[in-house]
Parts: sequence; C-alpha cells; structure tokens
Amino acid sequence: MTAPKVQDPDAAPAPRSSVFDRRWTSADLALLDQGPDNTIPAFTHEVAARITGHDLWDMWPIEYPDGRLPRFDGASLWMVLTAPAAADPDARHAVARIHLLSGKDGVWTLHGPVFPEGFTPGSREWSGSAVLDAAGSSLTVFFTAAGRCGLSSPSFEQRLFQASCRFAHTDGAFNLSHWSALAESIVADGQHYLPANQTEGRAGEILGFRDPAWFRDPATGRAYLFFTGSSARAASRWTGVIGVAEADPAGSWRLRRPVIDASGLNNELERPHMRCVAGRYYLFWSTQAKVFADDAPPAPSGLYGAVAPSPLGPFTLLNGSGLVAATPAEAPAQEYSWWVLDDLSVIGFADYPGLADPAILEDATQRRAHFAGYPAPFFRIELDGASARVER
Repeated sequence: MTAPKVQDPDAAPAPRSSVFDRRWTSADLALLDQGPDNTIPAFTHEVAARITGHDLWDMWPIEYPDGRLPRFDGASLWMVLTAPAAADPDARHAVARIHLLSGKDGVWTLHGPVFPEGFTPGSREWSGSAVLDAAGSSLTVFFTAAGRCGLSSPSFEQRLFQASCRFAHTDGAFNLSHWSALAESIVADGQHYLPANQTEGRAGEILGFRDPAWFRDPATGRAYLFFTGSSARAASRWTGVIGVAEADPAGSWRLRRPVIDASGLNNELERPHMRCVAGRYYLFWSTQAKVFADDAPPAPSGLYGAVAPSPLGPFTLLNGSGLVAATPAEAPAQEYSWWVLDDLSVIGFADYPGLADPAILEDATQRRAHFAGYPAPFFRIELDGASARVER
C-alpha cells in the first residue's frame, strides 16, 4: 500500500455537506438496557496467561487492505502496547512501546519492538493500526506519538504519524526493515478538533488526537483514517468526538468534520475503527463508565457502535443507545480497548477481571495484585441492520 501524503495544514476545510456528524446524547444513553445480549462473558484472572516481565494492553491486528487477517504458519500477527511490568501498572502509559505479538491456537508470543530505537518522535507510542499490502511485502503503520522526545517530563501531546517498511516472515521470525521517513498524517485544525497539546492532565480528562485506524471502502476504493478527537466547539469539559480524514485522489489526507460528536456526554471515544458488513458501514469505539458526564444516565464500560450507508454517515446508533457489548456488572473493569475483526470476533485486553469493586484499587500494590495485562478471550458479535448482540 502506498502511504498517503501528508495533509496540507493550510488547505481549506471540507464543506459541511461532505460528512454527516451524529450527536450522541443523554437521550440516546437513556435507551440503554444492559442484559445478556449485550454483555461480554465473564472470565477470571489467570496469572499463567501473562507474558512474564511485561504488561500488554491495547492491541490491533496486521490486516490486508480488505480487512482480512494474513496468516503466518497459521498464526495471526498483531501490534500491542507493551511496557516492562513495574510496581504500579498505571505507570505503563508513560513508557509504552509498540511490539509485535503473534497468536496461534490460543497461545500468544511477544516479539520485538515494531520501530527501530529512536525512530519515533514521541516519548512513548500509543495506539494505531497496521496494513499489509496484498503482496505481503510492504507494511504501513499508523500510530500515535505521545509527548516529545527530549523533554524533561512527559507531556500529554498527541500527534498522528505513519511510516512504511519492508515486511518479511521466515521460519517463524518477522522482520521489519527499510523504513520510510516518518510522515505526520494529519494535524488538528483548531476549528473542529482541538490540538492535544497539554503539558499536564488527569486520566479521563486529557484532550484526544490519537488512535488512527485505516479503512478502505470496498465500494469506492477510497481510504479513510478514523481517530479519537476532542471537539473545538464543545461548551463543556466533555469534548469527545470521533474524527475522520479522507484520502483524496492524489493521496493526501483531508480532515473532515467529526462523524460522531459526544461533546457534553463523554470525553473519550477511543480506538474507533470501521467494518463493512452486508453493504453497511459499522463504526465501533471503546469507552469507560468513568468518562461519561456527571449528569449522564448510567452507562457501562464497553464496546459501542453505529451504522451508516457510507463511511461518512449519516450514522444510526446501534441498539438505540450505541451499546454493543458491556463489561459484566460483576466485573465492571474486566477488560477494555476492543477491536472488531472482519469475521465479527472481538478482542480486548484483560484489565481487572474477576474484580467486583474497582474502588479497592487505591494504591500500586492493589493494582499490581489484580491487574491482568494480557489479551482477553475472544467473543463474537452478531449484526442485523442497526441491531447488535453478543453471540452466546
């Protein structure tokens, strides 16, 4: 796949008619009714599932441009945020690096870092997506650079980058080489999207410009980048939106208006990504109970989604409320950060499984004792128009 050119930040914004933004409101959330059909099966914390010495969390597969998963001697290949297992698992976000991870027959194997040492411009690497060309020889990686190298303390700045490399698989080993120059994919325009340039922040309240997820429309061949953003027009401290950029015929990314606008309701619509199923376009995202507005109806941490007749909308929330799959009521922090595959199987990372009351996690010792930090079990969803359910 040829990497699109960098957006011209001085280009005129897209016209209003180019995209349909869908507000996600308290009225929608009031329709939420959690039951077996929209709850992820519970599982327990299995210490043996950990990869010794490492914490793993957000993960995404290497995919072909049409969304299929390539197989390497039967294994799927993923990218995963990785950190050395420290005394406090919450410390992982400040030192995150992207590693390769392969999975086969229920066994996960951690490989080396994706990028060469010193290649990326952030003080740490956050989530993105990865596309392998149809020939299986060229890999393009989209990712979030958080902070900047060389600063005395890590900031919460977020920028979206991409780079391509030569990809090879031989005798169970994966080799990424001959990297292209890094390109900053898109830049927050200040009109629809706030720049995520805070030097200080608190979990759940930092601005977002992260999680780029590449998608190619099978109907038109056009490419899109969906991402987590913060509204430049929000009138409250809850600013969450799902943004999108579209590649023009020349291969340059052009920012569009947000496709989902949760300003006033929610602060983080994380890791948005799209699937085309039966000619409909399904947009999925993850969010946590703690990042909904104080006056919003109660809503669980979970996988949420919407459906549209085109990649840009107009979107209808799935199941009326948007909820597709919630964490179990008896384990509300069981897992997080889900990715829906082309076959509608879903995976997240195991966070605090089997824990009924996350409020007990008041210190590092408690968090380390209960944190899982490995891939969660797969589950599957079923889609029927604007309805979605967890397969049992």
